Amino acid sequence: MDTITINIKPRYSETDQMGIIHHANYLIYLEQARLEWLNQLGFSYVKMEKNGVLLPVYNIDIKYKNPIKFGEEISVKIRLKSLPTTRVVFEYEIVNNSGVLCAICDLTLVFTDAKTFRPRKPIPEFLKACEQLF
Repeated sequence: MDTITINIKPRYSETDQMGIIHHANYLIYLEQARLEWLNQLGFSYVKMEKNGVLLPVYNIDIKYKNPIKFGEEISVKIRLKSLPTTRVVFEYEIVNNSGVLCAICDLTLVFTDAKTFRPRKPIPEFLKACEQLF
């Protein structure tokens, strides 16, 4: 499992007046894919938090290529860009059901100590699982 793809059917409430999916909803779609990626790796935010680790967003770079229109189903592809250090970087592609590229994204999270809010290394089990992807 180095790349996974999830399918999402955007809701009408996620559109703007023109029937186009509002750009802010892309962040929700990215998170859905990231949660599924973690689950398939055998981890979750709950497991990380129980181990004293938080994963706040450090950077998001989204390039919007084509709009997602209401009624289109989309596929969100996610993969780990590099081995985690104190940061973990993901690459995403969002494609509509016609195969048109709608957006690409790089998203960086920082492993953070839940008590001190200082950057830290990932938990060893997570790092080991990620190393097996490369």
